[in-house]
Amino acid sequence: MTSPSDAVPIAGAAVGVLGTGSCLPGNVVTNEEVGTPAGVTPEWIAQRTGIRARRWAKPDDVTSSLAATAARTALADAGIGVGDLSLIVVATSTPDSPQPPTAAVVAAELGVPPGTPAFDMNAVCSGFVFALATAERMLHGTPGHALVVGADIYSRILDPADRRTAILFGDGAGAVVLGPVRRRGVIATRLASFPDHRDLISVPAGGSRIPASPESLADGLHYFTMDGRAVRAFVEDHVGPMVDDFLHEHGASASGEESGAPRVHFVPHQANGRMIEKLAADLGFPPERAHVTVREYGNTGAASVPVTLDHTASRLAPGDLVLLAGFGGGMAAGLALLEWEPRPTHHT
Repeated sequence: MTSPSDAVPIAGAAVGVLGTGSCLPGNVVTNEEVGTPAGVTPEWIAQRTGIRARRWAKPDDVTSSLAATAARTALADAGIGVGDLSLIVVATSTPDSPQPPTAAVVAAELGVPPGTPAFDMNAVCSGFVFALATAERMLHGTPGHALVVGADIYSRILDPADRRTAILFGDGAGAVVLGPVRRRGVIATRLASFPDHRDLISVPAGGSRIPASPESLADGLHYFTMDGRAVRAFVEDHVGPMVDDFLHEHGASASGEESGAPRVHFVPHQANGRMIEKLAADLGFPPERAHVTVREYGNTGAASVPVTLDHTASRLAPGDLVLLAGFGGGMAAGLALLEWEPRPTHHT
């Protein structure tokens, strides 16, 4: 078997996606199950969010175990072993524990050789795109490949009675392997933070500001909170214009109607089905190129972009452009424009 690392020289090569993988827990949770404690009907949830179901972690699942499963699939898809990895980045805002990094646990579960750097990145739901941008830049001029994972278990930090959050979120993990490619690979990335809006999404307790205590638990300060209307306004005010400008800068078009402009597949963060539909329509993406998994899996946090990419990969042709768009707490937004690479030779 010829590995991707043998296909082209490392020096001067572009860096792109060689393999994808995902892991969704087997516990399917219906709208009725989340709606009853939140005081809303299944129909209300479907109408407001487009979500029909979500997956929640089983008691013995942890963020690292979902991440490791997705990683194994991505490595197999890329046709490389853990010994070929020179970097592991795990994007999560629900780590196994504050310390050690979840990436270190994943590396141990995968059997990655000692000395391989592994670290976490927390940019909440933008985390995977931030991690991918970081890993891509670190790989230039460095032999090997990077494993980039987005993984979250939000079901453990939700207030079941809060209809603004409890109905939206699912658990999962998605992963990609980055390495040298013949095409342009990761053409460009753009990362942005808007800290004036940092309080729109938060988990107030559990850190150094409000340490976990019986009082913080009694007050529900360890729960995830979100101002949904303000988040929607943030996406309309900041994310849409950012995508428009980014595509224009790189000669791409959402509609693909401009003369000579390549068509682009849109893989956005799966925040809310209705929000995604409006964002894609406002940007001009036709429905068949605006990819969604939120209906079946809900909002899986940092996992949502790589999970959706993994589910979309079979519909992508070599040379297609793919726009990844993450946005969420911080507030933050991250974009990555990729030229899709043919699958490795061992797949044919």
